[in-house]
Amino acid sequence: MGVTLGDVAREAGVSLATASRALNGSARTVRPELAERVRACADALGYLPNAPAQALARSSTATVGVLLHDLADPYFAALARGACDAAVAAGLLPLVVNTDGDPAAELRGVRMLHAQRVRAIILAGSGYTDPVAAARLDAALAEYRATGGSVAAVTDHGPGYPTVRPANRSGAAELTRALLALGHREFAVITGPDRLRVPGERLAGVRDALIEAGLALGERAVVRTEFSREGGRRAMAGLLGPPSPGRPLPDRPRPTAVLALSDVCAVGVLAELRARGVEVPGELSVAGFDDIPFAEDLSRPLSTVRMPLGRMGAEAVALALEAPGVGTVRTVELPVEVVLRGTTGAPRH
Repeated sequence: MGVTLGDVAREAGVSLATASRALNGSARTVRPELAERVRACADALGYLPNAPAQALARSSTATVGVLLHDLADPYFAALARGACDAAVAAGLLPLVVNTDGDPAAELRGVRMLHAQRVRAIILAGSGYTDPVAAARLDAALAEYRATGGSVAAVTDHGPGYPTVRPANRSGAAELTRALLALGHREFAVITGPDRLRVPGERLAGVRDALIEAGLALGERAVVRTEFSREGGRRAMAGLLGPPSPGRPLPDRPRPTAVLALSDVCAVGVLAELRARGVEVPGELSVAGFDDIPFAEDLSRPLSTVRMPLGRMGAEAVALALEAPGVGTVRTVELPVEVVLRGTTGAPRH
């Protein structure tokens, strides 16, 4: 038979009720030195707390829900790793929910996590531009927060949420300025779907830098696709047009630089250019965004914007745990860094 709560109480010299309050987190507090003695005895005896009892005492379980768009995407995998490590360090079990960037799936995920009485929910994917979808999600989160749950977001999900805000817009502007400094004047941009807020922020940053330089980005130079390898490849194929023997690139006017506003998209862009026999960066420069873990391990290391992905996830968990319910709304601004590697260079004139 395993160690019981009664065994811990006897070892610590306290009542069963006191041991329960110390270990299960009841609203009725125990003196810190007494609680520490009970926990030390529990650890020494190898006692495993009863999770349902803890949930009843706290009105929540020792869990954190992490909602993200695509766990197979290295961007979200790195972000989730940071969130999960922070949750475990806080003594909580992380539950990861994959939504495929679908507002309806995200709404279902929030409701399921609420039903599981998780202590906090982390919105790790982009916010949505559709006001109806955003309002439904806000309503579900409001119900959850009214029961004492806490919420934190990575990137902008609207007012009212503690938020980790990486510099998406200014990072895209800095990347564009770096390519302008190399001599590029003709750009194409491959960005994400307009149902998400983050692609719009990054595209706005590119436009900011071009306007500063007295340049414009025509609508035909912007291609929207899913932030995926296949999405990037299809978008690049559309920019190049049908393959033509002996002419891998279309006649001018054409871009000298392609900004794929997601590294995973950029990988697809590079695959299409390689299949067409286009030399990178000699004939066309390519840059991504995020600095996913293998970006510098490609045959030509990818120029990109470095996002502190693990820290973004960890900071979101910290924000959620410091602001339960509808408490203080705090924003953590995180800087990003432009990293020019082997896929960008001066254009050929």
